[in-house]
Amino acid sequence: MIEIDRLSKSFGMRTLWSDLGFTVARGDMLALTGPSGSGKSTLLNCLGLLDAPSSGAIRHEGRDITGFGPRAARHYRRDVLGYLFQNYALIENATVAANLEVAMKPRRARKDAPTVAEALERVGLAGREKEHVHRLSGGEQQRVALARLIVKQPALVLADEPTGALDHDNTTMVVDILRTMSKDGCAVVIATHDDAVRDRCDTVLTVGSATQPVPVKERQPS
Repeated sequence: MIEIDRLSKSFGMRTLWSDLGFTVARGDMLALTGPSGSGKSTLLNCLGLLDAPSSGAIRHEGRDITGFGPRAARHYRRDVLGYLFQNYALIENATVAANLEVAMKPRRARKDAPTVAEALERVGLAGREKEHVHRLSGGEQQRVALARLIVKQPALVLADEPTGALDHDNTTMVVDILRTMSKDGCAVVIATHDDAVRDRCDTVLTVGSATQPVPVKERQPS
């Protein structure tokens, strides 16, 4: 689904990464690892067309998206992408239901598309539609963000440290939902410092020190 070809990113004299080359197919979960400042979030932003690489190409289903203009980039983010961030990126003064309904508007009509109630039940928030987001705990807000992904049904999920502020139970729930989405055909890319999250992924790319992802099952225990 996504092909990265000799991608590089520099800020002035500093090069974050260069000559990155890998693919993420439908059904794959890729972990981006590396120390703080290595460029994991920047790489996610390039994949989401929120930032531009210094050189190289990003291809979505064979089409180079790095040259997209503003309109095409908006459509790509609307129709293809789903985001999951550590700060949740929710509308805090709106209800839980309103946050999910925003994500439902651009999706293509599908008879099997989950409803708001079904998505909230999957993340353990059944019956909480009318509550305002700012009254929820951090873990509950991340569950709302997950439910938003479920109703949007993106083809590609970009997750930036989605479990960094969560306890063990909420972390497990987040990864379980992402794994289910990948099994349903979604491609998932996760920037993480969490070894437990990394080890649930199919492949790992250490940003800044590697140019190819390594299958998790073939990595040596750390």
